[in-house]
Amino acid sequence: MTRTSTAPAAEDGPAGRVGRVRRTTRETAVDVAVGLDGPPRTDISTGVPFFDHMLDQLGRHGRLDLRVRTDGDLEVDAHHTVEDTGIALGQALAEALGDKAGIERFGDASVPIDEALVRVAIDLSGRPYLAYGADTPVALIGTYETTLTKHFFEALVANARITLHVQKLAGEGSHHIQEAVFKAVAVALRRAVVVTGSGIPSTKGTL
Repeated sequence: MTRTSTAPAAEDGPAGRVGRVRRTTRETAVDVAVGLDGPPRTDISTGVPFFDHMLDQLGRHGRLDLRVRTDGDLEVDAHHTVEDTGIALGQALAEALGDKAGIERFGDASVPIDEALVRVAIDLSGRPYLAYGADTPVALIGTYETTLTKHFFEALVANARITLHVQKLAGEGSHHIQEAVFKAVAVALRRAVVVTGSGIPSTKGTL
């Protein structure tokens, strides 16, 4: 059974444009709070160390106020933990964006980490679509299955209802590639959510 609510994930929550989601299933319990207008800070705990590190990169380089607490069935593996965190974070982002009035809407970034280079483009379009081309040479980083990164973004994109393109241009080190992906998504998202106008940035009048 799945329950999703907009109950605050923390008493000292973010301010401004805010999304708060609590998601509880038989496999996981997730609390997420995200603020698009800062102050930039992160507080992440999922029980999956490398995933925590990547979410920290997403929050810091996206200049988000990001709080994540996930308690999942890690005795099975990290799949449900990563997926349900992506679902809740996507829902929280959608809530924080609201009607999207005045936002830049589009964002892109190219991020190098030593030999790795990743390019990302985002459209806060209301249409979920993921194009992911960032293969990683090894299957595991510590205990983290690198294929879970694509799965995380699939869940986030579907629930935030955004278009996201991720492309690896270069890279040999798996850690560097994965980190460049999260940092590039963070920077592109930061650019897309900034408020630069007053109307809905679409000829349709809605996003």
